[in-house]
Amino acid sequence: MNIAQRAGHGFLAAALVVAAAAAGHAQTGLPLPRFVSMRADEVNVRTGPGVRYPIDWVYQRSGLPVEITAEFDTWRKIRDWEGTEGWVHQSMLAGKRTALVTKQRRTLRREPSAGSAAVAHAEPGVVGELKRCVGAWCRIRIAGYDGWLERTEFWGVYANETVE
Repeated sequence: MNIAQRAGHGFLAAALVVAAAAAGHAQTGLPLPRFVSMRADEVNVRTGPGVRYPIDWVYQRSGLPVEITAEFDTWRKIRDWEGTEGWVHQSMLAGKRTALVTKQRRTLRREPSAGSAAVAHAEPGVVGELKRCVGAWCRIRIAGYDGWLERTEFWGVYANETVE
């Protein structure tokens, strides 16, 4: 197979990935899009689904939440909280749900209520384990503290998603 034929196959593969993502289907049978987290402290993000594609950047944060938007073979197209996208191997992702505190310092509450006592404060960029979401509130564990944040105070969950 010559280079032009390989390029054609790459284009076809990319077109199939886009078509599958547009239909909301995944090769795994899991919904698209969906949230997962980074499994390792160093994850290479590539420009396409395979090792022949160049590394575009490297994430250096285990547990960081990302959104899978497409699948191709053992590769997952991901998007981070800033909207940056790229491809990673499935082995670098975990099904564990996490949350990234956004925009400003947030108060982790004892109960799912704005008037509830503070358990801790979390700075922007802090990552915690997403435990469950009910209505507008989600229970999160951050640095050994369990408490509640409103869904609008972090990234890593959909607006109407129930997490149990």
